[in-house]
Amino acid sequence: MSEPTPIRESAVASAVEAALAAIDAASSSAELKAARIAHSGEASELAKLNAQLRNVPPDQKAALGKLVGSARGRVNAAVAAREAALVEAEERALLEAETVDVTAVPSRWTPGARHPLSLLMEQMSDIFVGMGWEVAEGPELENEWFNFDALNFDEDHPARAMQDTFFVAPVENHLVLRTHTSPVQIRSLLERDLPVYVVAPGRTYRTDELDATHTPVFHQLEGIAIDKGLTMAHLRGTLEHLARAMFGAQAQIRLRPNYFPFTEPSAEMDVWQPNAKGGARWVEWGGCGMVNPNVLRSAGIDPEEYQGFAFGMGIERTLQFRNDMNDMRDMVEGDLRFSQQFGMVV
Repeated sequence: MSEPTPIRESAVASAVEAALAAIDAASSSAELKAARIAHSGEASELAKLNAQLRNVPPDQKAALGKLVGSARGRVNAAVAAREAALVEAEERALLEAETVDVTAVPSRWTPGARHPLSLLMEQMSDIFVGMGWEVAEGPELENEWFNFDALNFDEDHPARAMQDTFFVAPVENHLVLRTHTSPVQIRSLLERDLPVYVVAPGRTYRTDELDATHTPVFHQLEGIAIDKGLTMAHLRGTLEHLARAMFGAQAQIRLRPNYFPFTEPSAEMDVWQPNAKGGARWVEWGGCGMVNPNVLRSAGIDPEEYQGFAFGMGIERTLQFRNDMNDMRDMVEGDLRFSQQFGMVV
């Protein structure tokens, strides 16, 4: 083991000179860090000299302590000054490297992508256009009569409570953010001559918390057909055609009895997904049924002469199980990479 260097002014000066040379030669933050560790770290010459202060005679300790302390202070000050200069230079170089001339013609471009929910709504609408149906739209700020009363919702129905529906102040104006696109169906019955075959895609609102399977703003596609002699068989055939167009020729549907105010009889609709991830399975898709006579009367239609069926399903839910997505929040967070994975479709 080598003998420790005695604390002499020449030894201190030599250590300081070597340290300042290494610090001045550092051309990057990484090199400066290495120089700092080598010349002022625990294993540096100055640190060793400082450690020897405990062994010097008491009458020399003050003078030698001042000598070593002053030397270490010079080195630390040099490190700080060089670090500031290097950081400024590196930041300036980074800014120059990332400078973008916004007036210049771009040298490359990235294809955009429409949101998959919009694409899916259009695809489903096109299926009905191919069957001779019309596509209808309506206001998202809706009168309570169109959203509830005309659809046979009782005044005490839970959906009309403020904890489920966005009412617009003042409440006395009876305006709500529509909870479904069913009001478009009522407006279509009032505006069109019979028979009516209308599908209504659009944005809807409910007071749900945003989580993996719910969102307060979502999309639906609903349809209504009013004609003479329509039955549940026509409803089933229509929905089977939609399912096969969406999920493949082997897709099937099944109807389970349920209750909805605006249809009677009513059913929950499941779709059989033969190509589902993890194996074929039944998935709940939406609701449907024969239009309630009270709804027909609200639109001025004689239920003894005309019958009809209606149905509806969520677009987010359709996209979720059609594309094996686990989290609905991915659809609303605005990350361009989510839309781009579906490709650009004109």
